[in-house]
Amino acid sequence: MSYKNTFIKISEDSEVTSAVTPVPRNNKPTIASIEFDLIRHNPYKYTEEDVQFQTYLIKNQIDSDSLDEIRKNFFQKSKACFRASPLVKKYGWGIHYDDEGKLALYDVNSEEYEQFLHSGQITLLNGMRSKRRENNTHE
Repeated sequence: MSYKNTFIKISEDSEVTSAVTPVPRNNKPTIASIEFDLIRHNPYKYTEEDVQFQTYLIKNQIDSDSLDEIRKNFFQKSKACFRASPLVKKYGWGIHYDDEGKLALYDVNSEEYEQFLHSGQITLLNGMRSKRRENNTHE
């Protein structure tokens, strides 16, 4: 599922107060660092599916001439949307989908981020929470 004219806000339980650039861990790229590099350095070039597939290829060091077949197999199993991305859950980046479903990132402290919140022209969604809410009802 890919969104159009949508902005995903950082998760309500995110612990960051400003956006953080994800970095590789143990000299290996993480899902967050790959997603960040693809979207941040290519605003409005890729769709969610493009980023998911490219992330898979990079993370697993896949270099093949049969990418169409690999992509088809990759998407046979449903994927979580970017509401579950570590970029919105723990790194402080909002994700905007334009009218073609192409993505760009916005720092939670940026003017653009704030403008999306008050636009009225796009759908606003929360990033998924990192932790489950505790049940506050005690009987």
